[in-house]
Amino acid sequence: MFSLEFMQTAFIASGIVAIICGLIGYFLLIRREAFAGHALSHVGFAGATGASLVGLSPFLGLLLFSLCAGGLIGAIGPKLKDRDIAIGLVLSTSMGLGLLFLHFYTRYASQVTGLLFGNIFAVNTQTLYGLIILSIICCIVMLFFMRPLLFASLQPDLAEAKGVSLRCVSILFLALVACVTAACVQVTGILLTFSLMVGPAAVARQLSTTVWRGVFLSIFLAVAEAWGGIIIAWITDYPVSFWISLLSFVVYLVSLLFSKNLSFYKKIKLIN
Repeated sequence: MFSLEFMQTAFIASGIVAIICGLIGYFLLIRREAFAGHALSHVGFAGATGASLVGLSPFLGLLLFSLCAGGLIGAIGPKLKDRDIAIGLVLSTSMGLGLLFLHFYTRYASQVTGLLFGNIFAVNTQTLYGLIILSIICCIVMLFFMRPLLFASLQPDLAEAKGVSLRCVSILFLALVACVTAACVQVTGILLTFSLMVGPAAVARQLSTTVWRGVFLSIFLAVAEAWGGIIIAWITDYPVSFWISLLSFVVYLVSLLFSKNLSFYKKIKLIN
């Protein structure tokens, strides 16, 4: 398996995407914006199909549409009470555009399927370089942005009183989510992006007690699920996206059982 060049590329690309998904996904859950990550992937579908219609790269259209939608959601709804309304409005509008573009895009059914469900084995060297550059940019931005992001996420009122702009934080973070979503589409597709970005982060949030432990556990689980999905797909000849989403679901169920049992034993210990 590892002697084949396209398999080597698949492992590298999926590992890169999993790292940034695990990193961004953990903060996505802390900010309670999981719906935003789901919405931005569907926004990207309209951008990808629209770009293909005019002869541009689908990935470029997906990235630009996602960035614009992320910035718009962040500008409209910097606070939690306004966020769902902003996400719903942007999502419904983008889905309408996607339906319009799909009406003219029916001749390219195989490309549409690739956008919806992903095809990690079709990632070429040029796309891999793009993913590397995108991931490096996201990691550098997060390195300098993490402190105000945590402050604005955990104590928004105090952060605003201290001079932190919640609107700017929201716009920048959702722009990062848009970039990660665009990268993740290459692996799991638009419909299953949610599993790799949110699944590992949800498990990490349950099993970790500090932010750093949660971040590292989220990244580790995302990489393990991505690589595990590729290996099982190689053995079974079933789609990679299916195995990644299934692994994410199974690991989350196991974490729920583990956390409940751990809470039960703690209560018994306190009683004794």
